[in-house]
Amino acid sequence: MVKRKFFGTDGVRGRVGDSPMTADFTLRLAGAAARVLVPEGGTVVIGKDTRVSGYMFEAALEAGFTAAGVEVLMLGPLPTPGVAYIARTFAADLGVMISASHNPYFDNGIKFFDGAGEKLSDEVEMRIEGLLQAPSITRDSAELGFARRIDSARERYGEFCAGTVGSLDLSGMKIVLDCSNGAAFKVGPRVLAAMGAEVIPIGCSPNGKNINDGCGSTQPQLLQQMVVAVGADLGIALDGDGDRVLMVDHQGNIVDGDQLIYIVAMGRQRKGELVGPVVGTVMSNLGLERKLGEHGVDFVRAQVGDRYVMSALREQGGIIGGESSGHIICLDKATTGDGIVSSLQLLQIVAESGKTLAELAADMPIYPQVLVNVRVAQRMNLEEDSRIQGAKAEIERRLGERGRVVLRASGTEPVIRVMVEGADKQEVRAAAAELADVVKQAAA
Repeated sequence: MVKRKFFGTDGVRGRVGDSPMTADFTLRLAGAAARVLVPEGGTVVIGKDTRVSGYMFEAALEAGFTAAGVEVLMLGPLPTPGVAYIARTFAADLGVMISASHNPYFDNGIKFFDGAGEKLSDEVEMRIEGLLQAPSITRDSAELGFARRIDSARERYGEFCAGTVGSLDLSGMKIVLDCSNGAAFKVGPRVLAAMGAEVIPIGCSPNGKNINDGCGSTQPQLLQQMVVAVGADLGIALDGDGDRVLMVDHQGNIVDGDQLIYIVAMGRQRKGELVGPVVGTVMSNLGLERKLGEHGVDFVRAQVGDRYVMSALREQGGIIGGESSGHIICLDKATTGDGIVSSLQLLQIVAESGKTLAELAADMPIYPQVLVNVRVAQRMNLEEDSRIQGAKAEIERRLGERGRVVLRASGTEPVIRVMVEGADKQEVRAAAAELADVVKQAAA
């Protein structure tokens, strides 16, 4: 199988100014995408998060697509799932999101959606990569595309999110909402407030450089403190582009993606609405798999990346899936992972059950899981390294049925992820450190 050079598990991503995240590359990327997806002209919608570099990449994409004869609709700051929704409802041929998700502001990325609001297949991304070296398209002046801004995108997307839970009334509920100084900083608080919640916003003052900085789903410590300090019922943490969510209970404890998936799945099952298996990834906690099994719910593991979770859901006929990191997919409500939509599903279950988030989360045990990220200078073929595979096999032999080992290269940054999970925390920690040392030596 030919490997993609620029596309990772979630689009093209990297440090701004370094290949491939340059204005020149982005211009060529737009031209290549136009040749593959809208060769006869059409419409593309472009959204972005709040990074200062978004202006540069927005302009480069606009130039590349209009030069190819494509009409461009500029959405401004909008969560990634909002771009997918607008692409679908505006009958666009293509949606593009400028974001590096949970990464720092000095990174950025480009994500694509088709006209149905779904991410592109590996095969389509390979076709786009194959045209990146071709000369850029500039059509005759009479055939150039137009560009215009759509000011109603946030309002339309907010109405869609609210519509996924009908007439949910959040009156009397105090919620701390951390939008990570990112793409959801306007639409998130407005949606919850419109439902009657008392919203205490944090991470809602972007300045172009503070996205994901000490806030959001990857750094929820401030949210944990704030929930307890103000006596909130719970807290919600989105990431920079608003497609993932973690929550905090009233005691300040993190409720991660696996627990949220379990709560949503059980909520659907109680209503008789759960269809097919629940889909997680190789990194999903063993407690999720075993607890779902106790309720007669099948669990399927996919590769890491919400695109692969989505693919497995389609193949298996499921509707609920996601990742420990908080990418949660509710296919009965949206076409992609959506932090706001997922939050609303959880809030609806809390409201209808009469239980606190802490009580709902406590039903799923969390197996000790240790993740070590080993930074590497270049990509490694883990399967062909005998030292790494030998160490992994030995640890798996020792753990037996009491645990498991996952070893994978990140698709978004230059690291090897070493994860060991099992019933005994001390044993798991020692095994993870042991395997990480072997990977470090092999990468040296």
